[in-house]
Amino acid sequence: MKALEGVRILDMTHVQSGPTCTQLLAWFGADVIKVERPGVGDATRGQLRDVPDADSLYFTMLNHNKRSMTLNTKDEKGKEVFTRLIETCDVMVENFAPGALDRMGFSWERIQEINPRMIYASVKGFGPGPYSECKVYENVAQCAGGAASTTGFLDGPPLVTGAQIGDSGTGLHLALGIVTALYQREHSGRGQRVLASMQDGVLNLCRVKLRDQQRLAHGPLKEYSQFGEGIPFADATPRAGNDSGGGQPGRILKCKGWEQDANAYTYFITQAAVWEKICDVIGRPEWKEDPDFATPPARLPRLNEVFEAIEHWTMTKTKYEVMEICNPLDIPVGPILSMQELSEEPSLRETGTIVEVDHPTRGKYLTVGNPVKLSDSPSEVSRSPLLGEHTREILQDVLGYSEEEVSGLREAGAVGREDCATT
Repeated sequence: MKALEGVRILDMTHVQSGPTCTQLLAWFGADVIKVERPGVGDATRGQLRDVPDADSLYFTMLNHNKRSMTLNTKDEKGKEVFTRLIETCDVMVENFAPGALDRMGFSWERIQEINPRMIYASVKGFGPGPYSECKVYENVAQCAGGAASTTGFLDGPPLVTGAQIGDSGTGLHLALGIVTALYQREHSGRGQRVLASMQDGVLNLCRVKLRDQQRLAHGPLKEYSQFGEGIPFADATPRAGNDSGGGQPGRILKCKGWEQDANAYTYFITQAAVWEKICDVIGRPEWKEDPDFATPPARLPRLNEVFEAIEHWTMTKTKYEVMEICNPLDIPVGPILSMQELSEEPSLRETGTIVEVDHPTRGKYLTVGNPVKLSDSPSEVSRSPLLGEHTREILQDVLGYSEEEVSGLREAGAVGREDCATT
């Protein structure tokens, strides 16, 4: 059995944060029924489209292992179908604008009446408070959650990161909340609401910066580069460039070929436990006994000099040679890997972290697989559904509609006409 086999998810999500959550649940074996508008579907089906008349990678890479049905939830018969879905499913996940489901007539109180065991999970931009009604996108979440103010270099503007910590990060948080609520339901017998706000999710991932905010009250952050450069600290956690942030000084350094290759760099951490080995590797054995460099406190004001010397050495090696030399010595380093390099890495294919999927209209493409590996429940990635591909199947096999009733729903416009045509 799959870990979540037997759990049925009513997926009312779109774009990225919600679909990330429901895709993860589908990878673990849940039956995820994605409900989409007839003839339109999830907006991302057509966004950033690279192959004409085919679902975009934006959609396909966020909706694997799901079934799609179309449903007009504004139609009275469509609402009847939606009610039966609520009765049948264990979890409903949505990331609509605040109040959207209430206006449809499906408030949390109404959902509890229909199915007291239903877990109702939502992604919102902000939690309760002055901004709860605001619309939020990825970069807005990164800014409002504290990530942007602490990302970038001290002499530059705030920066967002390429990692989708606002959307996909919040989807991961919501998935944890859902499985936790499912576990509690085994004891209580009751469903409950699960809320993950994007601001909260980003802030949770920025906890070390909140840590540093409090440390500022007791003096300068000595492991930050600006301390060694004599730049005073202000009242808020500053941008720290590529400093480690973990108490062990680290930076991104140039490697051989950096003039032509934008990713010929390595991350190098001067961990105290291996400092003497670092001195030997970079050809500075005298620093092992020099009082200006022998101890971590002595090195903090001199980090620029330390990393300049290390970079002088790394520039003579490729980023992979740096790894080959340093890893056996337990010196923490890591190459800057591009998306191209990651997509071509055989080990990531072997573990299912990156998989190739065949799609009926766009052909083969690469996507990420389940990042969480279970020994007794391996994940298999199946293609994303075509719009309304499983409408008839769900109406008949899940909800128990007869052939005649399905035809009636189709004629009434409650579901997409083409989606329920006899195959």
